[in-house]
Amino acid sequence: MTLLPGSGDPHRFGTEAFYAALGRAFVAMCAVVPFLFLVEAADQGLAFGLDAAAGIIPQRIDGLDGVFFSPFLHHGFDHLYSNSIPLILLGTFVLAAGARRFLWSTLVIVLVSGLGVWFTGSSNSVVVGASGVIFGYLGILLTRGIVERSWWNFAVVLLVGLLYGWQLVGILPTDDRISWQGHLFGLLGGVVAAIVFRRRRPDLGGPYHSESSLTLP
Repeated sequence: MTLLPGSGDPHRFGTEAFYAALGRAFVAMCAVVPFLFLVEAADQGLAFGLDAAAGIIPQRIDGLDGVFFSPFLHHGFDHLYSNSIPLILLGTFVLAAGARRFLWSTLVIVLVSGLGVWFTGSSNSVVVGASGVIFGYLGILLTRGIVERSWWNFAVVLLVGLLYGWQLVGILPTDDRISWQGHLFGLLGGVVAAIVFRRRRPDLGGPYHSESSLTLP
């Protein structure tokens, strides 16, 4: 049996390892959404008490912990429904590139998006929702397409743009009910994460590239 170099590389588009990683990532992201629905059900059972207690309240110390908790909270099921599909779609492709990079990148996005909201948002508001993370994942895929020269990342961004391009106006202050700061800083957090945690290309002179093929019995 002969394998070409990279045929088992989960980062190489078109390989079996790539599709296997994509499948595992999809299952994992699908498992996240039911958890968010359980949180929202509990929140509504408490008359949205979780939103008030764990959402981001800009420029107030008692609202700073919302930086970490607000992505798990939503103001109603309609809000959660609108975030679920893009979260699964974008999160799948980000997670498929590696669980460790996914976790660290998500942490950076949560911090940049949440702190951006806390510093620049209205002190009379409570901000909740995973949309900052969603815009962060969009920023990751777009930036990876550039820094890692990955055309399939561009393809994913193009697909998302065709499906949800109208939502990109969310980075502009067009609606007082929408935290454009969370979207904008989430996108910037994704750009930073993609650069900091970018995949280094292997040494072209290394043993992996010195053979044209790998032959197994």
